[in-house]
Amino acid sequence: MKRHIERTDQTQELKKYSDTEYPDGEKTPILDDGSAAEEILSQPSRRGFIGVSAMTASALLSPLTQSIPQSRAASQYPKMTTESQRPLALWGTMVSEVTPAGVIIWSRVDRPSRMTVKWSLDPDFKISETLPSVTALPERDLTARVLIKELPHGRRIFYLLYFESLLHEGARSHPLFGEFSTPPIDVYSKVRIAWSGDSFGQGYGINPQFGGVKIYDRIRESGADLFIHCGDRIYADQPLKAMKGGGRGRRWYNLLTPEVTKVAETIDEFRGYYRYGLLDQPTRRLAQSMSQLFLWDDHEVKNDWWPGRRLKDRRYKERSCDVLAERSRRAFFEYSPLPSSWMNHQRIYRKVSYGPNVEVFALDSRSARGPNDRENHFLSSYDRRAHYFGPQQLEWLKRGLKRSRSRWKVIACPQPLGIVIGSGGLDFDGIASSEREPKGRELELLNLLSFIKDEQITDVVWISADVHYAAAHHFHPSRATSTQFLPFWEFIAGPLNAATLRPHRLDKTFGPERRFLSMPESRSGAGRSPLDGEQFYGVIEVSPEGASLEVNLHNLAGERIYRKELKSRS
Repeated sequence: MKRHIERTDQTQELKKYSDTEYPDGEKTPILDDGSAAEEILSQPSRRGFIGVSAMTASALLSPLTQSIPQSRAASQYPKMTTESQRPLALWGTMVSEVTPAGVIIWSRVDRPSRMTVKWSLDPDFKISETLPSVTALPERDLTARVLIKELPHGRRIFYLLYFESLLHEGARSHPLFGEFSTPPIDVYSKVRIAWSGDSFGQGYGINPQFGGVKIYDRIRESGADLFIHCGDRIYADQPLKAMKGGGRGRRWYNLLTPEVTKVAETIDEFRGYYRYGLLDQPTRRLAQSMSQLFLWDDHEVKNDWWPGRRLKDRRYKERSCDVLAERSRRAFFEYSPLPSSWMNHQRIYRKVSYGPNVEVFALDSRSARGPNDRENHFLSSYDRRAHYFGPQQLEWLKRGLKRSRSRWKVIACPQPLGIVIGSGGLDFDGIASSEREPKGRELELLNLLSFIKDEQITDVVWISADVHYAAAHHFHPSRATSTQFLPFWEFIAGPLNAATLRPHRLDKTFGPERRFLSMPESRSGAGRSPLDGEQFYGVIEVSPEGASLEVNLHNLAGERIYRKELKSRS
């Protein structure tokens, strides 16, 4: 069965919407200078990326719709006499991680509308179930989500959704189609989980000439059941320009919308950064083919932020990171396929069981951390200043690991554990501080690792992103200053669409050893652009019965550059 959905022709879709007339009588321009669609698509030039409005960008990339049989189209979606009344769902659809409560189907529309979702075990929808409609209203930035309950285990689920305008009765959007897999209930099925992070950093946005964020097409082709975005899904603190250097005399051209040309401060500006990412076609194609689990890190708010931080950056009128984080968190939840009720407690860390062989613990390393100030990393006792995950999340994680009945426990952390990550000057943004004895934030990690040893919790694997390269680290007490932990592995993959950075040095506190690095250790200087192909993702595959877990790291072309098979110790 095909793992992806056939799309309509981009040029035809652009023609369809280029002359759309809206209720206020205004027309949506293709470009401010009136350039033709065919010219932009076939001969991208610098002027094709300057002064693009939000709706222009949406029209340029076209909605993801599937060609459907004429008979079904005619019967279910009658032609509208006024095309301008039809809602436009240009941002695709997303599916949450599957939980015992069900799965969330998400989408967004351009005007107040009612979203209807239909799902089936049959790609032809011969037998299907239609769910109660929900509304997409301005207070949630016209996003909508529906919960599908009581799904069968280990099956491919197909769904379609459409919007019906609340302003014009009977005016429906073109349907969006998607599919995803539900976790198996038996121990004999293989499970694949992909991960990476870091999108649109260092000035590298959506470049249609390059094919967009095309690494998502490679991830989709891997056949993964779940994709974990480990953080920095947006770079709200790094505005984009129409063009920037790509190294070795090359140029990188960005598609632009108004919101991404300045730092995000208001709720609408944060929303705009999320909308921008969904203009990318490979991003939407992946979202329509598998479940996704989103974490967050610093660039969703401001580089290296922590609660209570005050900014000195002159680009910002709002200097409080607490205020910025509150607005960013709301946009994060609005643009993630999570239940609406989560907006109330807004907890990002959570647990996902993907069958009896593997369980994922997704962490939040920003919301409860103490300041990055250097002196806090050398504290000999644990207090608020040394928080990283925070006591509440740490206890939740320890309980979850102890109670887990899955053979493999995968911990998805936004930042690597054993890498010294700077934060301007002499401060540190990660856990590690290069001190040999566990101090500061490392006391929290020592507490967790000691608990895992005391409870004899085996087969724990860490995955991460953040540092903009791929690596494999093995931690062992024989190389560490503290022996109170079991050996474990950490695998790093990224970026998805950002600069590739030089290697960071390892902190020896917990005895890490670098077993793989995606670049020479001696590399220095400025980062490499995505044009160099050094964008990375990882895929975890759990064997039948969970006897082994295989980790593969891949580059932008989808080529495997590293493989490690871990045998279960339980």
